[in-house]
Amino acid sequence: MLKPLFLAVGLISLALGAVGIFLPVIPTTPFMLLAAYCFARSSDRLHRYLVNHRVFGEYISNYYNHAMTPRHKARTLVLLWFGIIVSCILIGATIPWIILPIIAALVSIHIIRLKPRPEAAPEPGDGSIDDARPTVKSSS
Repeated sequence: MLKPLFLAVGLISLALGAVGIFLPVIPTTPFMLLAAYCFARSSDRLHRYLVNHRVFGEYISNYYNHAMTPRHKARTLVLLWFGIIVSCILIGATIPWIILPIIAALVSIHIIRLKPRPEAAPEPGDGSIDDARPTVKSSS
């Protein structure tokens, strides 16, 4: 009975998260995590797609494992603060210059405190870096 509702919320969250990539005032990660949660309860196919996605899958995996590589921590913190500063400039009011940096500081503390996940070793012979993202297999 709730599957269609979870599916709808998951699709809307996925769309909002995708828009958040390009608009700094819309957060991407919370919407992607919500989409993963909803898809896990409504659609194994969409959940596998999202968790194994070449861009979003690694971030969701990091959240599931409570770990991030140092490179992802640095990239996340830079993008977080860039987005906060751009948002404050675009909004222009005084209150966002107080509230948004406080939120960003708390998120930064959370990210810094995540356990480090080692960088993946290169595959022999191909010189590329495997992202070491676990794949999610269907339970059915």
